[in-house]
This record gives sequence, C-alpha cells and structure tokens, in this order.
Amino acid sequence: MRDVVLTFAVAILGSLVVAVPGALALRRLRGRSVTVVVCGLLAVTVLAVLAGILGAAWEMFLSTHDLHVLLIVLGVAATVGLGTALWVGRRLAADAMWAAEARERERRLEASRRELVAWVSHDLRTPLAGMRAMAEALEDGVVADPVTVADYHRRIRAETDRMAGLVDDLFELSRINAGALRLTIAAVPLGDIVSDAIAAAVPVAAESRVRVVAASGDWPTVLGSVPELSRVVANLLRNAIRHTPADGTVTVAGGSDERGGWLAVTDSCGGIPEQDLPRVFDVAFRGALARTPAREQAPDGARAAGGGGLGLAIVHGLVTAHRGAVSVSNVNGGCRFVVHLPS
Repeated sequence: MRDVVLTFAVAILGSLVVAVPGALALRRLRGRSVTVVVCGLLAVTVLAVLAGILGAAWEMFLSTHDLHVLLIVLGVAATVGLGTALWVGRRLAADAMWAAEARERERRLEASRRELVAWVSHDLRTPLAGMRAMAEALEDGVVADPVTVADYHRRIRAETDRMAGLVDDLFELSRINAGALRLTIAAVPLGDIVSDAIAAAVPVAAESRVRVVAASGDWPTVLGSVPELSRVVANLLRNAIRHTPADGTVTVAGGSDERGGWLAVTDSCGGIPEQDLPRVFDVAFRGALARTPAREQAPDGARAAGGGGLGLAIVHGLVTAHRGAVSVSNVNGGCRFVVHLPS
C-alpha cells in the first residue's frame, strides 16, 4: 500500500510540475489559431505523462527495461497524437472559418435584401405615381391636345415597359437564388448570341448616341443554354450602354483560351472606383453617381430609365449556373466585363 501511495504522489507531483506552467502557456495561446491550441494541449498532456514516468523511474518504481518500453510507447503515441492534433486542429480551424464566412455572407445577403426591397419599392412607386397622374389627367380631360395626349400615352407605355422589365428581372433572380433554374445545355456558337444581342441593343444605343462595335475574330463555341446566355450578353450590353456617355463606344470581343471560351464587353464609363469593384455583382448595387453619365433625359425627351441594380447580379448567377466565371476590371477610359464559359 505504501508503494501505491508513493507512486500516486510521484505521478501527481510530476504532472503538476508540467501542468501548471502548461496551463499558463495555454492561456497565453488563447488568441492563436485552433491548431496551435490543440497541439499545445496535446504537448502538455504528453509532457505530464512523461514527468510522471520519469518520477516513478527516479524513485526506483520502474526498472530500466520497463522505462525504455514506456518511453518508446509514449514517443510513438505522442507522434501519432501530434499528427492527429494537427489534422483535427486544421479541420476545426477550417470549420470555424467557414462558419464565420457563412455568417458574414448571410449578413451581407440580408443587407442586400433590405437594400433591394428599398430600391424596388422606389422604382415601382415613382413610375406608378407618374402613370396615375397622367391617367387621371387623361380621364378628367385636363389634357386634350392631341400631341400632349399622344405624349402621355407614350410615357405610360414606356413606364409600363420599364416596370415589366423590373418584374422580369426579379423573377429571374428569384429562380437563380431558389435553385429553380433549369438549363438546356448544348453547343452554342457564341458569335450568334452576340450578333442577336447587338442587333437588339443598337436602337437603344442609338437613342443615347452610343456606338456598339463587335470586334472581328474567331468566336468560340461554348456549352450553354441559349436563352440564358442571350440574357447574359443583353444585360452586359444594356449596362455598358447605360453608363457610357454620348458619343462613347461599347466594344464586344470574344475568343478562346486555356479556360474555355470567353466574351468581353468594354464600355467608356470612365471606370469604377476600386472600392466598388468587389460589389459590382451584388444585388441592388448601382455604383457611384460619378460613374453614371449626367443625362437625366433621353434624346426623345422621356426620362432615361435607370437600372434596377439587378442586371449584373443576374449575369453573375446565370454564368455561375453554367459553371463559368465573370469578372470586371478597369481599363483605360472605362471598365471591362469578361465572361468565361466551358468550351
């Protein structure tokens, strides 16, 4: 019984000699990475066991042979444990980082949703108020001049088209976010998509005195869905035309590289502030006022339709659904949007 008590006392004493300074050291490591803390905890445990074994050997409770055996077992166990601690620590650190990123992403999405609701409410309320005023003026006979009546009808139709486009963008964005997007993948000549989109965008560009130019070259064939790719190109062109000042140029180019087929739309907007570049594809982000050309009216006198802040978000969602990538960068006098798609 005396040997048992002495062995216990030696083990406790040896463990405390290591555990107390080890606990202080772990306390100082609280601000370090999870991997360092886990490895430090394992090191303190192994050293505490080693101190107990050496104390027992010092008091002659262990033979030289038994001491060598225990040291070999402890060394192997410590090596395996340290490797496991490194793996577990990195997994815990990765999980913690992922959780933090998920919380930050959720916070950004919630802020984007609130901003989107505010923007959409404004974009719907303003044209609705104008349409109501014009409809009441027509109904009450306040406006009787045929030219003015025709102008009111044209304005009502233009605002209706604008609201219809906004609702269509909201529907498309909801399909992307809900995972309800169904793509019919096929081999698509990108040049045909660009040609059709430019043909549709030229009248809008002409109203703003903006030239749309397609660069010559070999247009690639990519894997994609025709309606969604057409929308991607159309949104990029509309965005470029909207932010290009009068007498400016929008250039569309394409080609192939090691990543697949690519499409680039370059405008003359004057560039995007560097701090805004990471947010360009966020929902409801419209950019700095300095980037928007100072023209409050279209050439025909109608109010120029502003963007709803959804077009580039839809582009990002559709390109991602195609397993592609879209990026933006500033170039001389403007900015350049590049879409990469699988060949």
